[in-house]
Amino acid sequence: MTVPTEIRKPVRRKKASQSVSKNEVSEISNDVCEDLKESPQRFFNRELSWLNFNTRVLEEAENIRHPLLERLRFLSISANNLDEFFMVRVAGLREYMRAGVTKTSLDGLTPSEQMMRINERTSALMNEQQRLYRSISKEMRETGIEIIDHDELQADERGALKQIFTDKVFPLLTPLAIDPAHPFPFIPNLGFAVGFTLLKKGETTPFQALVPIPTQVDRFIELPEQIRADGTPLRRFISLENTIPHFLDMLFRDCEEKARCVFRIVRDSDIEVEEEAEDLIREFEILLKRRRRGRIVRMKINAKAPEALKKFLIKEIEAEEQDVVEVDGIMGIAQLGDIIDNRRPELLFKPYEPRFPERIREHNGDFFAAIREKDILVHHPYESFDVVAGFIRQAAADPDVVAIKQTLYRTSKDSPIIAALIEAAEDGKNVTALVEIKARFDEEANMRWARDLERAGVQVVYGFVEYKTHAKVSLVVRRENGELRSYTHFGTGNYHPITARIYTDLSLFTASPAYGRDAGRLFNYVTGNAEPDHLEKIFMSPLNMKTEMLNHIEAEIQHAKAGRLAAIWAKMNSLVDPQIIDKLYEASQAGVTIELVIRGICCLRPGVPGLSDSIEVKSIVGRFLEHSRIVCFGNGHGLPSPEAKIYITSADWMPRNLDRRVEAMTLIENPTVHRQILDQIMVANLNDRMQSWALQSDGHFIRVIDTLDDAELSEDHFNVHEYFMENQSLSGRGSALEYAPPPKLKPLG
Repeated sequence: MTVPTEIRKPVRRKKASQSVSKNEVSEISNDVCEDLKESPQRFFNRELSWLNFNTRVLEEAENIRHPLLERLRFLSISANNLDEFFMVRVAGLREYMRAGVTKTSLDGLTPSEQMMRINERTSALMNEQQRLYRSISKEMRETGIEIIDHDELQADERGALKQIFTDKVFPLLTPLAIDPAHPFPFIPNLGFAVGFTLLKKGETTPFQALVPIPTQVDRFIELPEQIRADGTPLRRFISLENTIPHFLDMLFRDCEEKARCVFRIVRDSDIEVEEEAEDLIREFEILLKRRRRGRIVRMKINAKAPEALKKFLIKEIEAEEQDVVEVDGIMGIAQLGDIIDNRRPELLFKPYEPRFPERIREHNGDFFAAIREKDILVHHPYESFDVVAGFIRQAAADPDVVAIKQTLYRTSKDSPIIAALIEAAEDGKNVTALVEIKARFDEEANMRWARDLERAGVQVVYGFVEYKTHAKVSLVVRRENGELRSYTHFGTGNYHPITARIYTDLSLFTASPAYGRDAGRLFNYVTGNAEPDHLEKIFMSPLNMKTEMLNHIEAEIQHAKAGRLAAIWAKMNSLVDPQIIDKLYEASQAGVTIELVIRGICCLRPGVPGLSDSIEVKSIVGRFLEHSRIVCFGNGHGLPSPEAKIYITSADWMPRNLDRRVEAMTLIENPTVHRQILDQIMVANLNDRMQSWALQSDGHFIRVIDTLDDAELSEDHFNVHEYFMENQSLSGRGSALEYAPPPKLKPLG
């Protein structure tokens, strides 16, 4: 692929649809700059910033540079994201409102004011989802993939559908008449149901009925594949809610449909743990049962359904008026991803096989020998998660390994990490697993893993009640030449082989004794509440990470004031912490150049004269989910520079990560790894044009390629994901491979 030779800052132009009036810009400048240090307008609202991120995800569904089914996947992801946003964030705000809380957010909004803006934005977002669904489904039909209504069924398909329904759906359905003897049933979180008004033959008084749609059944039924006239396959799907009404006589014998309505429920799914909980596992078992019965935060219902039936369902569900959303279109857009498979590869991203570090191959697959030679940085998903799993597997099978310690926040159903830890424990090794059961939506899975590990003889620790343990650390202790040697893994992402194929993350492997000692101190802190008296190569939250981060920013301020080059580069998922943001504002005012790659939430307002002139923020949204966290300080030499201070971390710059979680931030000292992170990974991210969005001082995001004219675009189309799929990483590349560097940055200033 052609790469540009230098980075160019995005021109701050706006498409007409994103334009902001001169009055609005003036208002921002006056209100914010008049009192830079006190005005709440120096922060963007956290919830609205997240909705901005989900809008960027949704806009990828309209990006014609992506294959068609990948666009459908982006649409599905945006809907799934929105469900989770309501289950957690909106549920919290609604509880505040019920409790009469009027405390304002960083940007000065009360909970009710935030909800008003959220409802406005989510309404627009949902309308856009429906528009894009109609557009994408039309394109899908042209390629031979159709989601049809019942009246579009052909004669032979009707017979096939009846057979499928009879064999695979009907046995799982429970038709429910609603009357004094049959009260309205409980509909669980994310539950679908079809409500009916029915009239039994020979009677004059209609009654209400309900058919909940079970989660064990596929939402979309695939009909037998056909071949079109041009020889291409035709795949047709019909939704369950469109199927059930046409087999009404199997469910409610001798009844006539008078009215029908489909609805879907989203419930409060956040969990609060009492600090006094003596048995954390038992407490969570109780809370998880309560989650199913959480308060309703959203009820989606057919807009065109008869009014009387809608009112009946809303009343019986006990939904509050502001939680009811009428949908003119398809519901459950998140489940559209279920119809995507590999049968139409031309409609998907080109398959990509992760590489395996050549240096480990050069050592005949001996992870310990390769790591002893030199630190290795593995860049997921471009390099395989098999490196991480293989490291633990080798430790489990190696007779010289005496101990393994492992953090587990999220992992997969058939986790190779869990299997290796069980094998190691059964082999008599000393194995400790720090399982975080407060990992949202993975609590049940983590409790099952914990019990499996305990049965195998693993020492399972659940960490602190008041803190989540979010650090990603493995520590292997091996007996070599009569002495103990530590091998350590520090990561930015979870020990999860599935997400490691789509999340960008970093895995550092080192045999340096200092890193091993620090990893041991981290485990001792969590397992024995033994706060370390000092740390050598890492910082930890909630102990000292935030303080050290502020100290590093202050050091850059002093470099700038002394006339030295001063720069900060950082890449993360979210930037929310007000102390960090205010310190970055202070650094900008001192002349520090600050480049931030923030995928999701960003509460910092960049590019405001007198406040954040030298701060630029971009977001990368594309084929892979940006998840790695990297922090770079120029250290008096600017960036990029061999003298820069570089860290990788499990923590975003959010109060929860810096104050209420156990996190690790790891110093990078090995020159090759340092160069890989700074000169390769960060430079490539800052150079990306094709998947980047630039955050404006008014809160709008502009797609960077929309700021380029045709001539610029022809020579400036660098895509960071494509670059890393095509180019080897530095530290694990082996002696025989050549390195193609990313485009060079212009000198700072």
